[in-house]
Amino acid sequence: MQKTYVLDTNILIQAPYALESFEDNHIVLPLAVLEALDELQQAEGDQGGNARQVIRYLEQMRLRGNLVEGVALPGGGTLRLEVNHVNVTLPHGMNPDSSSSRVLKVCKGLMDDGVPAILVTRDIVIRIQAQMMGVPAEDFTTDQVSGSTGLYTGRAEMYVPDELLSTFKKKGVAAESLYTVDQEGQKHHAMLTENQFILLRSDTEEKKTMLGRFQGGMVMPLRYHSRKPFGVKPRSVGQQFMQEALMLPAEEAPLAIIMGPAGTAKTFYSLAAGLEQVMEPEARAYRKILVCRPNAQFDQDIGFLPGSEQEKISPLMRPIVDNLEILLDLEQKKEKSGEAELRSRINYLFDTGIITAEAMNFMRGRSITDTWLIIDEAQNLTPRQVKGIITRVGRGTKVILLGDPAQIDHPLLNESSNGLVYASERMKGSPLCVQLTMQTDECERSALALDAAMRM
Repeated sequence: MQKTYVLDTNILIQAPYALESFEDNHIVLPLAVLEALDELQQAEGDQGGNARQVIRYLEQMRLRGNLVEGVALPGGGTLRLEVNHVNVTLPHGMNPDSSSSRVLKVCKGLMDDGVPAILVTRDIVIRIQAQMMGVPAEDFTTDQVSGSTGLYTGRAEMYVPDELLSTFKKKGVAAESLYTVDQEGQKHHAMLTENQFILLRSDTEEKKTMLGRFQGGMVMPLRYHSRKPFGVKPRSVGQQFMQEALMLPAEEAPLAIIMGPAGTAKTFYSLAAGLEQVMEPEARAYRKILVCRPNAQFDQDIGFLPGSEQEKISPLMRPIVDNLEILLDLEQKKEKSGEAELRSRINYLFDTGIITAEAMNFMRGRSITDTWLIIDEAQNLTPRQVKGIITRVGRGTKVILLGDPAQIDHPLLNESSNGLVYASERMKGSPLCVQLTMQTDECERSALALDAAMRM
């Protein structure tokens, strides 16, 4: 049975392809949505670009037929504009002239006419208002992944016969030799994913372990476990896995996705590995480090961060600078640097182009080559933004997506619809992508921070 979906503006400015995502069902766009798109098409960044894309699509549909009467869509459904239902009564206190109220009036009016309309919006408040009016409402789920509790972690713990573990460093171990043990003590054959990190545990001596990565049917020893990028030594199993993910060359693994709670050294280690491979002559593999961090306020771009110290140490990039201060202090080894010296060295990194910081808006239309590209707080990106970044990567560039899916600041995203988990799900199993989720007990902050993270 065909359904009728009424789309809110926020669906289209985040997912302009949504008009072709409802199979053979009917799509209704209220006039308020068209007017909002018209206003938004002047905006810079993804919001304006997506609005313009939708408007161009509507023009193509207009040339095929009458949008008020309905135009056939490729999937078998129809698309039409709705200009009626302006006199529908709203609950007392609601502003009848707001864009959201006008959308709700269209939904209620269609239902009053016997059309089983369903509102599709990313706005939780509007979904609540819809329920108050007896209007069915739902989120747009096409670009969402299944619940965040089942997200791919990129790591696993497996048992292996002790005799095979003894020869692991020389020749690795075949996946069919590995197994897990359930709560009843039953053994289960290992189900591994390409590039998954594995903690191997002896089947006779639990404390005897080795670390490896699954490749082409074999678990092979980590190659970079003895490295100390920019003087940083891994302090946990998770950090050893993270170091491997970051040190693998761009030709082999051009994409690294690292998730985990705050304090697990994701940004710190990514900067350390980047500085090692940009500044150290023997390890140099990239021309520069490019750091991008999305603005928590949707599409309010801050622009390029150029020359002056004040612009570089903006609120948006302050966490990056905090990590640089720690790294540069560690590099001194003998004694801690003074504040002025630290500031001078950080300025040097930016002034010489070793590190460049840019707003996400400046990623549009570029092909980035030979660059160590860190996308911090990637959970605040849309799936479309993440796809745009990954598909624009040129030769010799390594992309590092960092973030915590549980810490969403974007008003229209959630734990299952953000770009970080979208990329994780879509790139799972790719031989060109390594993934890792850090655990809460691998927190590198104070004892108080760790205790609070586990309790609160």
